[in-house]
Amino acid sequence: MTLIEALHEQLALHNLALDRFREIVSRLFAAGIVMREEDGVEQRLYDDARRIEACLHDYFQLAGFRLEHNLKGEFFRLYAPGAEVPGMPEDGLEPVPGLRARLSPDFVAAALALRFQYQQGLSEGGNRLTDSGEVLTRFEELSATLQTQLKRALPPTNIERQRLLNDLKRHRLIRLAANFSMDDEDALLAIRPTILGIISDDMLEAALESEPLPLTVVDDDQQPDVQAAMEEQEESIEGNME
Repeated sequence: MTLIEALHEQLALHNLALDRFREIVSRLFAAGIVMREEDGVEQRLYDDARRIEACLHDYFQLAGFRLEHNLKGEFFRLYAPGAEVPGMPEDGLEPVPGLRARLSPDFVAAALALRFQYQQGLSEGGNRLTDSGEVLTRFEELSATLQTQLKRALPPTNIERQRLLNDLKRHRLIRLAANFSMDDEDALLAIRPTILGIISDDMLEAALESEPLPLTVVDDDQQPDVQAAMEEQEESIEGNME
């Protein structure tokens, strides 16, 4: 029996078409994550992925990828070979540079600031922590954390700031309300628990202890990828995001 025949047989057991399998795999390769609460389309993708979870694990494992299913957060995240996954042992494989997401320094710094805020929110609890494990914060608090903890400012223009927020949202690290506005001081953004799968305690600690140096812009023509003092953290985060 060939691999494709075995796959057809397994999909038939779950009454799922090969085209649907390809759609789920394509979304995971393209975005690195499928999250049930994101929207109706992604909700259905997540539900179908749960039905064929064993098939997906086997498929990606053959190529050296790791598919992690967070039951509490209801999302699947795909890690490339050699990725440093927080809380998990190394897979023993060599990283493949071409599979790493290429991220701007602004994105990496913002993600580190969000991870710092998320840890604070977990410690403080109260109204900042939602039932789904998200931590609520304000845009100005993100800016203040960047300046005080990483000695880094937000991008200078509103267009660049909005692009940064859109990238963070696209990679499921934050959630924004439909009426969110950077100009509204009371507007909240939600930091998702998915941040824990990207930035470990060690990465955050190393970034906070480092002396920040000037950073150069890295092209961001695909999806989730601080230089010098934060170069190691940047490489780790890039490797953790598809």
